[in-house]
Amino acid sequence: MKTTARARFVRVSARKARLVLDQIRGKPVGEALATLEYTPRAAARLVEKVLRSAVANAEHNHQVRNLDDLRVVVAVADGGPSMKRVQPRAMGRAFFIKHRTSHLTIGVSDEANGTPRVPAPRHTRAPAAPRPTAPATPAAAAASAAPAQPAPAKKERAAAKGKAKPGAKAGAKGKAKEKK
Repeated sequence: MKTTARARFVRVSARKARLVLDQIRGKPVGEALATLEYTPRAAARLVEKVLRSAVANAEHNHQVRNLDDLRVVVAVADGGPSMKRVQPRAMGRAFFIKHRTSHLTIGVSDEANGTPRVPAPRHTRAPAAPRPTAPATPAAAAASAAPAQPAPAKKERAAAKGKAKPGAKAGAKGKAKEKK
């Protein structure tokens, strides 16, 4: 049975709490509590309280007696509202301070198959190369197999359009001038 506990408006930023929550996600409760006890971060004390609350909720609400079966299946830190403060600075200026808060959610479960699949770490694989597609018709296959002809040079294209004479250089405003 899945049981959750939530602490809202906790005075720690969500980014700092996520560092601690990443260490306990997917672990058994006993191992998670031992990890939190020796984690030297202030957020670890707050996360430990929420984890103990989730375990107590599992005992009381769902009569889970064997705490060795419980695993941390959900560990999330969402951002809460920021308390805005102003600190005076030199020459009448003001320095704005944001005291960030977060909402901590921890879920425990005693189901063996209730553990979520651990996602692959981001940015570990190189992007896949585009796959070549097979042409739909034999004529398209012959056209794609033919070697591509190089594009004509700029002067040759201009001469073909009749804008400039071959061997002439372009002058100001696109007029062709011949040098003698």
